[in-house]
Amino acid sequence: MKEILLKIARASILEEFENKPLINKKDLIKEYPFLNEERATFVTLKIDGNLRGCIGSILPRMSLIDDVIYNAKQAAFADPRFNPLTPKEYEKIHIEVSILTIPEKLEYENPQDLKRKIRPKIDGVILSLADKQATFLPSVWDELPLFEVFFWQLCNKAGMQGDCLKLHPLIYTYQAQSVEE
Repeated sequence: MKEILLKIARASILEEFENKPLINKKDLIKEYPFLNEERATFVTLKIDGNLRGCIGSILPRMSLIDDVIYNAKQAAFADPRFNPLTPKEYEKIHIEVSILTIPEKLEYENPQDLKRKIRPKIDGVILSLADKQATFLPSVWDELPLFEVFFWQLCNKAGMQGDCLKLHPLIYTYQAQSVEE
């Protein structure tokens, strides 16, 4: 059933190139009622194994189908790290859709305690301090398997120095169910 999420993500991107609707939400929800549940998702695009766009929602704010459509289009055309996807690139993209659980605050004493409590490859992590915030999906552990490197990069992504754990930022964890092409 999760395969339908990939079809929706791909069709929503193609809609932009063809400038016409390709997704019949009413029919899809009738056939797959879970698409109407309020859920948060991330859509990740890769070409030849390299990131090409990744946009998502941390908290549920709309139906699953609407969140996938919105995030797929944002990942393809509005990720500030990349130019908008081209039709030629569309033919090469590999799509992954991740459905997130509700984030939960993780209490910790210090970086060593955090290291004991974090579950690599299971936990996605949100790091937040003052007005800065960043997240890594659980799948990022595959690319950054060492705790220190994972958090160094997460701190940098949030716009803080790589050793920001000494400032005791808020940490939230979540899990994700992913499906990919």
